[in-house]
Amino acid sequence: MNPFDMLKNLNSMKDQLKEAQEKLEGLTATGSSGGNMVKVTINGKFEMQKIELDPICVDNRDVPMLQDLIVAASHDANFKMQEIIKTQLGPMVQGLNIPGL
Repeated sequence: MNPFDMLKNLNSMKDQLKEAQEKLEGLTATGSSGGNMVKVTINGKFEMQKIELDPICVDNRDVPMLQDLIVAASHDANFKMQEIIKTQLGPMVQGLNIPGL
């Protein structure tokens, strides 16, 4: 293969990677648990952006339950984000080794 063609392909991949990263920054997914008592919103980089708690689940006598609900909502949000990425960026991110995809 011609080295100049390889360089051209490398630049194209670099542009695709930059485009994918920009799209990821704009994506959000919200996961929930406990019948929507706990909601966690993450961005396309899987960073937690917001936690919403229904006042009914804030009982200082049962903190472990609330902790479990937050973890479950976070897992749900991560799963939803993986699905969004697969759907919206599928072919673009196939060779990028993004964890969980």
